[in-house]
Amino acid sequence: MKTFREHESEVRSYIRSFPTVFAKARGHELVDEDGERYIDFFAGAGALNYGHNDPRLKRRLLEYLGDDGITHSLDMATTAKRALIERFRDVVLEPRGLSYKFLFPGPTGTNAVETALKLARKATGRRAVYGFEGGFHGMTLGSLSITSNPMKRAGAGLPLRHAELMPFDGQTRDGLDSIAYLAADLESREDGDRPAAVVLETVQCEGGVNVARDEWLREVSALCERHGVLLIVDDIQAGCGRTGTFFSFERSGIRPDVVCLSKSLSGLGLPMALVLLREDLDVFSPGEHNGTFRGHNPAFVTATAALGYWEDDELRDDVERRARLLRDRLERLAKTHGGARATVRGRGLVQGLAMGVPGLAAAVARECFERGLVIETAGPKDEVLKFLPPLTIADDALRRGLDVVEEALERALEEAGVEVAGVA
Repeated sequence: MKTFREHESEVRSYIRSFPTVFAKARGHELVDEDGERYIDFFAGAGALNYGHNDPRLKRRLLEYLGDDGITHSLDMATTAKRALIERFRDVVLEPRGLSYKFLFPGPTGTNAVETALKLARKATGRRAVYGFEGGFHGMTLGSLSITSNPMKRAGAGLPLRHAELMPFDGQTRDGLDSIAYLAADLESREDGDRPAAVVLETVQCEGGVNVARDEWLREVSALCERHGVLLIVDDIQAGCGRTGTFFSFERSGIRPDVVCLSKSLSGLGLPMALVLLREDLDVFSPGEHNGTFRGHNPAFVTATAALGYWEDDELRDDVERRARLLRDRLERLAKTHGGARATVRGRGLVQGLAMGVPGLAAAVARECFERGLVIETAGPKDEVLKFLPPLTIADDALRRGLDVVEEALERALEEAGVEVAGVA
């Protein structure tokens, strides 16, 4: 670790939570350079939905590289990009009755969000955009403007203008619930003063695993349509199967105007992002929005291979079954460890154990790491222990990881001077 302490910027973060040097990984398991093994309930912050080094994806990538396949192409036509577009259309869009144009931005999630914001402003001629309290959309200026975390916003070093945060599902403001507040705001504005877009996550993963109800999503969508406001769904962490279905919004029946994807889209952790947009919103002129690494063909290859998981319902059914296993265990933990004052939240294989004791979630995460489990916290005060295992994790590994969490929770409660069954 000496090299990192001496030479890497102080901004480094995850290395402080997981202080070891990792060397190898496969499936749900990480191995450090000393041979210590760790169960992964972190999955690259959601970038590794299919686990580490998935064999079928890795094999396809190595074949492509071994055949001297194009690696970098900007937005030139390549066989790898064509294969991805056609496969995504056939496997994901058409079976769901969706029709979108494909826009390949820079390779990260924040690139996708920035692209969507620029697109919405150009298409509508309006400046303002709305996000939601608890939302997280990236670390560049436009994405930060609709991200609610004060610490991350402060890093911008300047005012974040032309954006406003609305109350999320379950929140109130000025005595109004979130839908009534948003409706009143939109109805009070003249056409030209309304926002260009509303940007939301169906599950606010970084914000504390806050889940929007399907009814709420439908009401937001209807408000946007009524007032000529574009609806952008940021499905960067909650998408690509994390909630069970490929898109996190499928169950609600809404049809966003724009969808942002990244993280697990490539399937193997390779940088890649994609913006899906209604055809009539395809308003950028050639070269008006670009990026040198928007043609990362190795990621196109693995993304195409990853779509094999979505040709049938097997993975979706596995996610739903494992989600029930996870949920049931967390609810039992909350019930039998009343001293934690914990509640369970989440959908699919993004679940959270929200602790009512300050500092407890972070303490549990530290204890988990000491016992061979990698897991992170979420929420404005790091009060939520966030479960984000690979979708493909074996049931026995999921159970073993949950055993570690229970041991860690009991130890953290003891260290905090709190009785397991109740406050001392």
